[in-house]
Amino acid sequence: MSLVAPPGFGMAAADQKAQVLALMLVYNDANPNLRSRMVTRRHLILTIVLAATKAPLSRAEAAAADDPVGIVNAIYIRAAKGKGEGGGGFVIENKSAKAKYLSKPLIALWHKAGAHTPKGDVGPIDFDPVTNSQEPDVKSFKAETEKLDATKAAISVTITGHNAPPAKAADQVIRYEFVREAGGWKIDDIKGSSDGEVWSIRAMLSDSLKD
Repeated sequence: MSLVAPPGFGMAAADQKAQVLALMLVYNDANPNLRSRMVTRRHLILTIVLAATKAPLSRAEAAAADDPVGIVNAIYIRAAKGKGEGGGGFVIENKSAKAKYLSKPLIALWHKAGAHTPKGDVGPIDFDPVTNSQEPDVKSFKAETEKLDATKAAISVTITGHNAPPAKAADQVIRYEFVREAGGWKIDDIKGSSDGEVWSIRAMLSDSLKD
């Protein structure tokens, strides 16, 4: 028996499944003596439909990842896992992590600041900027788009922890500046405040080169 594409092959996944199931029900009701023979055919058709829709779903997931809010949400979903104490160090922990998340200019500045740091010193970034802390505590978060155009974006994230909130409400807000590069959206700066005093990763790295 030769296999042909199921009805509605070019439709969205939900429409494809609905049409296939409707056709199977009509066939089944009109041929009550053949219901047992339909089981194998039913599984075969559904397998073909699911295989046909797998690629579009993958493209949709890839598109969601190539979006500033999607990137930030993914970061904080990971940071909030378990007890929310893992932090966001994975964003900057090594060269491959930086290449995945950060812009090329920010990576270059970070490398320059690292080379300028005396051997044995921690470096200018001695905390977790993703959670604005030394001891991460993320229970929930809310990401919002403050600015978005073809080449730049600004996303703010408000973090809620398991423990008591900081004395300054502003300390719960982290801001991400994104730029569009050939490889997609990349973080070009991370900003926040500590006890109400504003900080910027870019500014901290640049200031370290003045010492």
